[in-house]
Amino acid sequence: MSGSIRLHIPTPLFAGAEITASPAQAHYLGSVMRRAVGGSVLIFNGEHGEWRATIAALKRDRLVLHLAEQTRPQAPDADIWLLFAPLKRDATDLVVEKATELGVSALLPVLTERTNTARINPERLEAIAAEAAEQCERLTVPRIAAPRKLWDVLGDWPSDRHLVAAIERDGAARHAAPQPGPSALLVGPEGGFTPVELDALRRHALVVPASLGPRILRAETAAIAGLALLLAPAGG
Repeated sequence: MSGSIRLHIPTPLFAGAEITASPAQAHYLGSVMRRAVGGSVLIFNGEHGEWRATIAALKRDRLVLHLAEQTRPQAPDADIWLLFAPLKRDATDLVVEKATELGVSALLPVLTERTNTARINPERLEAIAAEAAEQCERLTVPRIAAPRKLWDVLGDWPSDRHLVAAIERDGAARHAAPQPGPSALLVGPEGGFTPVELDALRRHALVVPASLGPRILRAETAAIAGLALLLAPAGG
């Protein structure tokens, strides 16, 4: 079914179910993709695998789908989070899209001393993540958390999850590599972490200072490169 249209619809999926999609999805399927009643699409919700559905009704703002059969069972994702300082709109959009494609299970915006914007649009980012999941054939959409200050994140960091912090110009930092068990990648803002933040990261018991290579990367590039390194053994 490679190349088929896929839609993320967060509702229970089971054989014989009739699913009503959103008006935006109705517009996309009818006006953009030129599909018609009787056509076939793939549906997933992040819990019940992927299903083939038949278009039962389609108007400009109304789409009803009849679920026929499951095409793929639900499978576990890599248990890795991405923590990133919000960037300018296009760069943040890129981070969310590519992190979704690479397989992160959660995206956590983190406010640092040099974060150049504290405002994000959660609904927009969720839509970008869902669209990326549809395109890359994922069975889940990553969770997007509300922005939190770095100090708060470090203060209650879960004891069972390693936090790989991408730190520039740290001669003692090892090259970023996969961690055993649950893990996360932290990428700082465009101006980098402050000395106080760097000291706190190096002192934290669960933080693993890491290098992403000899070059100074843009924040969005660092997020993508770091995730690729941490996910490499699983193939992303």
